[in-house]
Amino acid sequence: MITADNIKHYIEASLPCELVQVEGNDGHHFQAVIVSAEFRGKRMIQQHQLVYRALGDKMKQEIHALSMKTFTPEEWAAIS
Repeated sequence: MITADNIKHYIEASLPCELVQVEGNDGHHFQAVIVSAEFRGKRMIQQHQLVYRALGDKMKQEIHALSMKTFTPEEWAAIS
């Protein structure tokens, strides 16, 4: 069964991030907060596509649902 830590590792291994927080304890439904400079100048859908690309086939096979909030470092600094 996939864990929140597994998802965090997969994202960090494929996408340069300043912060990745993943929660979820049922093995299928997860919530993530991801902060990356790679998101600059991209619409939210494009940011999410970068994360989906980082997760690859795991989104089709192991992860049933991933709710995510994506931020640039500047956006994150403004709200945290």
